[in-house]
Amino acid sequence: MEEHGQERVGIVDEGGQRLDRALVGLFPDLSRARLQDLVREGHVSRDSGVLRDPSAKVAAGTRLVLDMPPPADPVPEAEAVDLVVAYEDDDLIVIDKPAGLVVHPAPGHAGGTLVNALIAHCGASLSGVGGVRRPGIVHRLDKDTSGLIVVAKNDFAHHGLAAQFADHGRTGPLERAYLAFVWGEPNPAAGTIEASLARSRHNREKIAVVSDETGRHAITHYAVAERYAEASLVRCQLETGRTHQIRVHLAHRGHPLLGDAVYGAAFSTKAAKLGEAARAALIALDRQALHAELLGFAHPRTGETLRFESPLPPDMAALKAALVA
Repeated sequence: MEEHGQERVGIVDEGGQRLDRALVGLFPDLSRARLQDLVREGHVSRDSGVLRDPSAKVAAGTRLVLDMPPPADPVPEAEAVDLVVAYEDDDLIVIDKPAGLVVHPAPGHAGGTLVNALIAHCGASLSGVGGVRRPGIVHRLDKDTSGLIVVAKNDFAHHGLAAQFADHGRTGPLERAYLAFVWGEPNPAAGTIEASLARSRHNREKIAVVSDETGRHAITHYAVAERYAEASLVRCQLETGRTHQIRVHLAHRGHPLLGDAVYGAAFSTKAAKLGEAARAALIALDRQALHAELLGFAHPRTGETLRFESPLPPDMAALKAALVA
């Protein structure tokens, strides 16, 4: 391996392997996830040009050039992003997050996040418990999941809210409910999914149901709210809060979310069975059909129970109307 300033060069010694795996072997100080991001951002090339697909196969003897970008500023900057504020006081703020908004800076999303917007909105009053890149963040929603999220504006509130989320509502009023459009009709119509979750061994970007000690305990309660020709509207309540929990649990039961390209790709052909209006609404949705509709918790300072509800956003409301028609 050679290094020339910000350029790092390596020669592939084993042909037929994925580009990201070859890069891990050449540059072991960088994680595979980080290298995948660098590939997608156009920082990896060979003699024939830039490579942008981490899964592309590379031949033995291929000369790979990694052009390392300068390190990003670790402190997020304030950015003016419109926010829908459901509630705010000196201790906390509840945001109705739109789909497409990343919660905090991460590789590939250095700016334009909820954190950047909150810094602009709240100034220096956000809790520092989560670190400089996640100030005030107590819990998260996926980028393409819409709905309610609470953020702490000081360390006292952060510790109080974090304790409630860690308790999962067993001894307090914490309540989280989601609306999801799923393929098919779950049977039974109401029940509990209890299945441990862990990072997939085959795809580190996915979460999988596991039966060994590597998994984290996860429980989702669900109930079918409405039935349509090829889909159902399901209301889910979380007893635990694992990454992608609802998406993985429902897919595990054979009812992945409409629009979920990660966990419901095998069901994409079912869209052909929908009516024309529903197909158009699903295409327009362009994300998993998941919305955090309800959030309840005890105010960390006053002890008062606060409860917030968010209606379906326009894209999911349009999907519902098309499925009903």
